[in-house]
Amino acid sequence: MQCHRCKGSMVLEKFRDFYDDTGNIDFIGWRCLICGEIFDPVIHTNRRHHPPPLVGKNRKLIIASKR
Repeated sequence: MQCHRCKGSMVLEKFRDFYDDTGNIDFIGWRCLICGEIFDPVIHTNRRHHPPPLVGKNRKLIIASKR
């Protein structure tokens, strides 16, 4: 698998989340060897259901006008 951030190689890894309230402490995900990006099924689902972040001239104008 290739990292969407830096195009580096990703490896399958087992992670532990001690703060998970579902009772599942361990989960399997992908970690980039170059930038450290972590990607798992929950992250994938959240990224599909949320719009991409605003970038470019429009965002800069909105931020500048609020000050």
